[in-house]
Amino acid sequence: MVGIPTGVRSRRRASTVAAMCAATALLTLAGCGGEGSSTNGVYGFPQAKQEASSTITVWVDADRQAAAKAFQKANPDTKIKVVTYDGSANGSNSFRTKMQLFDRAGSGWPDVVFSSQNNDAAWAGQKNGGKQAFAAVLDKGLVPKETLSNFTKGSLDPCTADGRVYCLRNDLAQAVLWYNKPLLEKFGYALPTTWEEYQALGEKVAKEHPGYIIGTAGDAWTPEVYLWASKCQANDVTGPKSVVVKTDSAECKRAASMLDTLRHNGTVPVVSVFTPEFLKKYSGKVLMMPGPAWYAGAIFRNPESLDVPPGQLGVAAPLTWKGESEAVTGNVGGGTWFISSHSKNLKAAQKFVRFVTTADDYQVDAAPGYPAYAPAAQKWIAKQEASKYYATSLQPVVTAASRVWAGWGYPTFSQEAIWAKTMTPGVTGGKSIVDLLPTWQTAIENQAKVNGYAVK
Repeated sequence: MVGIPTGVRSRRRASTVAAMCAATALLTLAGCGGEGSSTNGVYGFPQAKQEASSTITVWVDADRQAAAKAFQKANPDTKIKVVTYDGSANGSNSFRTKMQLFDRAGSGWPDVVFSSQNNDAAWAGQKNGGKQAFAAVLDKGLVPKETLSNFTKGSLDPCTADGRVYCLRNDLAQAVLWYNKPLLEKFGYALPTTWEEYQALGEKVAKEHPGYIIGTAGDAWTPEVYLWASKCQANDVTGPKSVVVKTDSAECKRAASMLDTLRHNGTVPVVSVFTPEFLKKYSGKVLMMPGPAWYAGAIFRNPESLDVPPGQLGVAAPLTWKGESEAVTGNVGGGTWFISSHSKNLKAAQKFVRFVTTADDYQVDAAPGYPAYAPAAQKWIAKQEASKYYATSLQPVVTAASRVWAGWGYPTFSQEAIWAKTMTPGVTGGKSIVDLLPTWQTAIENQAKVNGYAVK
């Protein structure tokens, strides 16, 4: 009998092992590419030897403790250890900083991490100092394609880097137009459908009802509400380390000019919605306000904020600019869930992440924000409407969810931090936003280059 040549035998053995690993992917990952190996495992990244009965460590912020509790109640046989941290809130970057420390130590990584930021996939999906990327690839079998396909169109864009999905969105923060329906009717105003009509309304309000406002421009996410919705190409990520910055475009200038006009006449003041000043001056005087979906609970329906009574708050779909066929909108927040590529119990980790992003037990019954997972979002909307709090249908919120403009990307650096540091002091000091656009351009370019981006 003629023997099989060694090289062929080795290739046949390798292909057999690969086939076995693929066939048993949902059961075990042991032997299918160990941690630190030069080859990827069955899910597209080097995997640690799996321990199916091991406890998974889950990092959440304070608001997501409810998600962990819901999972524990529904899955009592899955052992988890919950650790609370700040969720990288307000650009603290704590998620990235702590993972870098674990990379240097070679151990300590949690199995699952929640982040309040949308730009973490840009670094978590990349090697760090030659070390394996923290985030596990999710779209090569770890999370079923059916699950991924049921997320709202475009909602996984922040989780996608270089064509691969590295996280799942918890909730969306699409911007819509909130308004006081009875007040609008009392004043005899028509609901605007374009930004030009919005500006004209602001000019009428300033003359006919001084003291009332139609928006604010004092928060770090101001550009995400107004300039993003104007297709301002200030943050267009075109590759893993490439960004286009053009704040001198007509799209940027039209939104900036509108804000200058409304800021000057007092109908869009430069004040944060989370300050005592805002509540003191504008409680009962908010005619309308463009802002994210979460404004409903955080500002309007919050007894510690505007506390708008039932039957007054209405919502309209995002505004368009004249001459454009379809409105687009911006996004302000919406958390993300990551699975660690170092996890020794990927089966439990993916079970947890799928649950907290898709299960009715959390996303419909307990989550405060609009779910990114479309089937849960439909039920969440129905539940909100059943409360009879709102003066209109909430379908505009659903419409806006798939209208977030894809030309505003998710780099490793924070646009909100740049705006707060560069633009807010000038704007509060009375400078024109249009005049400050070159300053914004330079600040974005500098921050991008510091983070290793090629700027075009």
